[in-house]
Amino acid sequence: MAATLTGSGIALGFSCAAKFSKRSSSSSSSSNRRCIKMSVSVEEKTKKFTLQKSEEAFNAAKNLMPGGVNSPVRAFKSVGGQPVVMDSAKGSRIRDIDGNEYIDYVGSWGPAIIGHADDEVLAALAETMKKGTSFGAPCLLENVLAEMVISAVPSIEMVRFVNSGTEACMGVLRLARAFTGKQKFIKFEGCYHGHANSFLVKAGSGVATLGLPDSPGVPKSATSDTLTAPYNDIAAVEKLFEANKGEIAAIIIEPVVGNSGFITPKPEFIEGIRRITKDNGALLIFDEVMTGFRLAYGGAQEYFGITPDLTTLGKIIGGGLPVGAYGGRRDIMEMVAPAGPMYQAGTLSGNPLAMTAGIHTLKRLSQPGTYEYLDKITKELTNGILEAGKKTGHAMCGGYISGMFGFFFTEGPVYDFSDAKKSDTEKFGKFFRGMLEEGVYLAPSQFEAGFTSLAHTSEDIQFTIAAAEKVLSRI
Repeated sequence: MAATLTGSGIALGFSCAAKFSKRSSSSSSSSNRRCIKMSVSVEEKTKKFTLQKSEEAFNAAKNLMPGGVNSPVRAFKSVGGQPVVMDSAKGSRIRDIDGNEYIDYVGSWGPAIIGHADDEVLAALAETMKKGTSFGAPCLLENVLAEMVISAVPSIEMVRFVNSGTEACMGVLRLARAFTGKQKFIKFEGCYHGHANSFLVKAGSGVATLGLPDSPGVPKSATSDTLTAPYNDIAAVEKLFEANKGEIAAIIIEPVVGNSGFITPKPEFIEGIRRITKDNGALLIFDEVMTGFRLAYGGAQEYFGITPDLTTLGKIIGGGLPVGAYGGRRDIMEMVAPAGPMYQAGTLSGNPLAMTAGIHTLKRLSQPGTYEYLDKITKELTNGILEAGKKTGHAMCGGYISGMFGFFFTEGPVYDFSDAKKSDTEKFGKFFRGMLEEGVYLAPSQFEAGFTSLAHTSEDIQFTIAAAEKVLSRI
């Protein structure tokens, strides 16, 4: 790819050539060369909202990548309309290749809690890059970030860094099974723990049903030990333990659901699963890839005052670079190789760039007033949108904790995924597309949480509320 500065912006030229050879049984061969070329010029923002360049880029991308994206939600399948191809981001704003600027409430799906392209983080990364981008060997920065994580998160006495939330959840489940000597585990309907085979499960018709694979390519054997229950249903969890006595290694849970929309736990639910796991010799795993360092500096476990045995982290601890981690009690973590027999490894794990971005992001979050500010602006935003919905005659419900929020187009309340599915997704799609035209970028799915950052201002919030009322009044 070549990039050149022009008077009106940046001209990006894309070209590729691929040569394929296939040998037949008769030793004959054939080759095919394919070239896909595209030119996109990024010009200054015009007054009329257009996604023409995004459309051109996305159409080209569909010939290069499955569905034109590298993660499904980006294709806008659940909201309709033209997917947006982004070009740059700074602070609370993100800009597409057509020059449209949006107030961003996706935040790279959570990591951008101090704002996009923070100057201090970028400066630190620039200095680190001078020393090299990856060593494949220990670096001192791993110690620094590990100490910060351990001092912040109540459950973590030792930590292992990996490269994604999916990888963290894969590792932590293997560890729970290795430590307990048991195979079965419980997850909750609508909770997402990455795309590893054993997690890609939907609940059956009964609360005690063994999970069935939720994606082609996942063998039934991979999910035969996956048990599912509705979120916020402690009775269902008790029945699963009763029906599988002595066989359950762990419960894994998003302490606040972010992948069915924003759903909070009933107080007795979180307390109940902590009690049940202790009573049955099972481990409690908090998947805090999304909530870690977002609901509070110590995550959801600090916020709710419930300490699990193991925790997964991601997103924020890498400051926008690929990262993940799992950690917990020392006696459990010492099962991980090379200290113990449970094998897990990674080429880029603990690389200096991710560690640097994470260190400087956590430094900022540890400053006084951080979470009070996030709570203030997110409360203002959520209440404002819900009030706009009420004023314009729409059935809506929603909520927030600190810098995480969500709303549904249904009367509510929403306690689990089945409640969330009552939301008017067609109306959400219209709302999403309308907000995009007004300069506000929300998550392109009714079933995803939204995120605020320290870079969002009161003016951003008021602009967003006014835009919401304008859009809601016409749908």
